[in-house]
Amino acid sequence: MTYRWELVRAVTEQRVFGIVRSAGPEDAVAAATQVLDAGLHAVEVSLTTPRALTAVAHLAETRPEALIGAGTVIDGAAARAAVEAGARFLVSPSLHPEVIRTGHRYGVPVFPGVATPTEMVRALEEGADGLKLFPASAVSPSWLRDVRAALPQAPVIPTGGVTIDNAPEWISAGAVACGMGSALTSGGAGAAGERVRTLLDRLARAAAR
Repeated sequence: MTYRWELVRAVTEQRVFGIVRSAGPEDAVAAATQVLDAGLHAVEVSLTTPRALTAVAHLAETRPEALIGAGTVIDGAAARAAVEAGARFLVSPSLHPEVIRTGHRYGVPVFPGVATPTEMVRALEEGADGLKLFPASAVSPSWLRDVRAALPQAPVIPTGGVTIDNAPEWISAGAVACGMGSALTSGGAGAAGERVRTLLDRLARAAAR
């Protein structure tokens, strides 16, 4: 039995997790496999991918050592289906208390989307395990630093527009982790592998500052 807090710690331990959106489950599995083979521990498969739960189930079965999550989870039905497929964490672009309650009912952490300090506080009140700052491209690391001066308890995970170059700035500003999609997964296995290794090194150094 793995407790929810243990899953949160595992997903955020490397300070980054991958996000896969693709044309179908086969492409999703291939993209996730690339970054997992490169050393990433956690990958989210977006439910915008057609038959995404097929990919989640396949990855959960064939990569039991990895933390496979489901993203773009916007209602309780999707949350339960994702958990039943093997998702070990859930991510949403917005704040839906029903998703948080459903995930928690089955022992799975939930990272709802937020964009303002008000939404951050509400998400914490609803029991969110982490706060997906989305889209991160709409603000900046300095904005997050200012917000965390008032809300130091907020476990923020910037997502949407995070790049290899600016991810360390987000971590230095107080983010607990970043969610990254095509910035990690594009260009084939060799390129993805090199990016993952470079990023993990940069994030570790940023967190140590």
